[in-house]
Amino acid sequence: MSGPGALAGRGVLVSRPLAQARALSDAIRAAGGRPFEFPLIVIEPLGDVSQVAAAAARLDRAALAVFVSANAVRHALDTLMSLRNWPAALAAATVGLQSAQALRERGIQRIVVPPERFDSEGLLELPDLSAAALAGRQVLVFRGEGGRELLGDTLRERGAQVEYVTCYRRVSPRDGSLLCIALREGGLHALTVTSSESLRNLVDLPGLDCLDALRVLPLFAPHPRIATRAREHGFVRVIETEPADAGLMAGLTDYFSSHADEVS
Repeated sequence: MSGPGALAGRGVLVSRPLAQARALSDAIRAAGGRPFEFPLIVIEPLGDVSQVAAAAARLDRAALAVFVSANAVRHALDTLMSLRNWPAALAAATVGLQSAQALRERGIQRIVVPPERFDSEGLLELPDLSAAALAGRQVLVFRGEGGRELLGDTLRERGAQVEYVTCYRRVSPRDGSLLCIALREGGLHALTVTSSESLRNLVDLPGLDCLDALRVLPLFAPHPRIATRAREHGFVRVIETEPADAGLMAGLTDYFSSHADEVS
């Protein structure tokens, strides 16, 4: 079952940061559902962008620029491209389709993105990130504060000179009461969670006195690592989907086509 009506009457948590939530929310509405946008990661700009600005002068010497997310694309390029044009010879690598599209929208033509596995592991499998391609060469990694170290650590092991460039910060939401209100009022029937960090923020969310009730809702995760973490955190109906919004929508519509009675 797909198309209009596939999610009729279902309220679905959209937990992406607000800047990335619209496409999934629109798809849920088009299928007759009700998106409930509640970002489990809040993206904030840096007060001091001097580190990003300084990286602008090093783009011409870099062999590769890596953007870990669509947020990294937005916040880094807002600064970089106010200072200079993107070097035509420099490839930009990223882990997912949404961030690849964000790069294209900024006019960047040479984009490296995994064809199937949309994560750091998938990116590291590509020839453009091999030791043969990057040993002894500079790689700039644009990311938020903190984050996984796998990408940089692996590239250093392959002989690359890796420089992290922090271009935004991620913070946790401060109050989960709105989720509980939506749940009690019958407005939530499914959860979508798109990162392990989002999942961790959910279970640690202040004011969330309905966590046990949320754990019995179907939770849709577009990556096996997220699905595994969800089960470890006590969620009992975890549905691993194909990647990206399209995968989440396919999982949602397939699930509710065979669970038509799951509407409060």
